[in-house]
Amino acid sequence: MATKEKNTWILIIFLLAGIVLGGLIGELAGKIDFLWWLGYGQEFGLTEPLVLNLQVVMLTFALQFKINVASIIGVGIAIFLYRKAR
Repeated sequence: MATKEKNTWILIIFLLAGIVLGGLIGELAGKIDFLWWLGYGQEFGLTEPLVLNLQVVMLTFALQFKINVASIIGVGIAIFLYRKAR
């Protein structure tokens, strides 16, 4: 049972690394003429933050995702590497 939990955390770490590194590569490659397609993507989420004022504490909630082609490729590579590492 402990190994299954460890494997789940390792998979989550691999996926997050794939998303972050893929997104970074997509942002950088999107500025190069022949690699523009790696930066192509969509943004979705809350455009305006949600503010909750409780007079004593003010809470601000915002969540926005930006997915591009390179981050999807990064997730694919992360899953491939995870399967090879098992």
